[in-house]
Amino acid sequence: MTTTHDIENDSGCPAEGLLKMLSGKWKPQIFRLALDGPIRFNAVLRQIEGSNKQSIAVALKEMEEQGLLEKTIIKLKPLHIEYNLTPKGTSLISVFRQLETLT
Repeated sequence: MTTTHDIENDSGCPAEGLLKMLSGKWKPQIFRLALDGPIRFNAVLRQIEGSNKQSIAVALKEMEEQGLLEKTIIKLKPLHIEYNLTPKGTSLISVFRQLETLT
C-alpha cells in the first residue's frame, strides 16, 4: 500500500515554509527593503538593479497573498500605493536576519 505525503501540510521542517515564502525572484530583496518602512512600487523598481515592472509586480502580489505585505492605497494627491510588512511579516524579521548572517 502506498501513501501520499503532502509536503505543503507536513514538511517536517519549520524553516521550509519561510524559505518557500521568500523564494522567487526579488522577494528577499523586497522583504529587506520593507524592513525599513513602507515601500512603493517605483522605489523598489529603482532600488533593485536588474528588476523589471512585471517581476516586481508579481513578487509584490505573491507576498501580499502570502500575508507578508499589506497594500495600502494613499488617497492623497498624487494617489499612490504603499506596501508595509504585516504582523506575520514582522514576526519573520529575526529569522530573516539570522539567514542573512549565514551568507
